Amino acid sequence: MRTLTFGYSPCPNDTFAFHALTHGLIDVPFRIEPILLDIEELNRRAHLGELDITKLSVGAFAAIGDRYRMVRSGAALGHGVGPLVVARTPMSLDEAARGPMAIPGRETTAYRLFRLAARSHGEIVEMRYDRILHAVSAGHVAAGLIIHESRFTYADHDLAKVIDLGTWWEQQTGLPVPLAGICTRHDIAPALAGDIERAIRASVQYAFDHPEASRAYVRAHSQELSDAVCDQHIALYVNEHSLDVGDDGMRAIARLVSAA
Repeated sequence: MRTLTFGYSPCPNDTFAFHALTHGLIDVPFRIEPILLDIEELNRRAHLGELDITKLSVGAFAAIGDRYRMVRSGAALGHGVGPLVVARTPMSLDEAARGPMAIPGRETTAYRLFRLAARSHGEIVEMRYDRILHAVSAGHVAAGLIIHESRFTYADHDLAKVIDLGTWWEQQTGLPVPLAGICTRHDIAPALAGDIERAIRASVQYAFDHPEASRAYVRAHSQELSDAVCDQHIALYVNEHSLDVGDDGMRAIARLVSAA
């Protein structure tokens, strides 16, 4: 039986959604070797085509070209799921954009949305997403572009929301926010790609049907987040679009990729 490398993030939504596939709880015609990495690291590795299956930011799709093709299951998109810009004091987006601003990577969907919303920007400082709140709170940067569970915890750092870029996108387009998708490398045969899509959909469905089954796996990779924050994270980012991206989802992805 063939073993396929599968790159996804250690964030609660991914460990929840892909727990069943990774741990052999569903019947599939291949084995999985999980590679858990930050989303921007996955984006970078995609340029080299290192992984058979990988999660990728929609903001990175244009730069990846034809190295990978998206499957319709496992996507992260929806309403109310967008990245935020935060700062120590209330300010406008233009003021925050003057920088320096911390971002989770230039190929993330978050940065693509920021570039679309902000008329111009100053100094950009790239850092891993989970270090941004501290950098803003400590005054190392003027503002930060936050993703993942940071949207639930920024207030604990006494930070103010400058803008919800997901809300901005939805107001501009009327479409869900397309954050990331699961992609197979271009040399994966269509039949196997179909098996992968069905396997990912089955894994997500298993997670919905057995929500406690992945609790230990999620907790092991959640960087000491509370169960409550993990549950909020999962409820927001794993939704009906994770089973099938849907027509609105495909339109949203096409819209963002064309803007890139």
